[in-house]
Amino acid sequence: MRKQFVVAMFLTLLSMSSWAASQNVTLSVPDMTCSACPITVKLALSKVEGVSQVSVSYPDREAVVTFDDALTSIEALTKATSDAGYPSTPTASEATPEGQ
Repeated sequence: MRKQFVVAMFLTLLSMSSWAASQNVTLSVPDMTCSACPITVKLALSKVEGVSQVSVSYPDREAVVTFDDALTSIEALTKATSDAGYPSTPTASEATPEGQ
């Protein structure tokens, strides 16, 4: 009986991870005014649960974030940058679903 329970729990956990999807979003961060600002933005985004990769470009004033959509959301990412003093928004192509 215990063996069946362990197998059932394993299968449940295995199937739950398949629901999660890795997402990429590009955030516009216009208030980055110096070459040190990306450090703060990257640190703030990296602390959000579910974020696996962050790349911040000072010249483009953008952050590209890879995250697990089962653990976080674009709203949580923009809140993290805003709380760090750098309000951000998804770029126009990210904010509007295709076909609309």
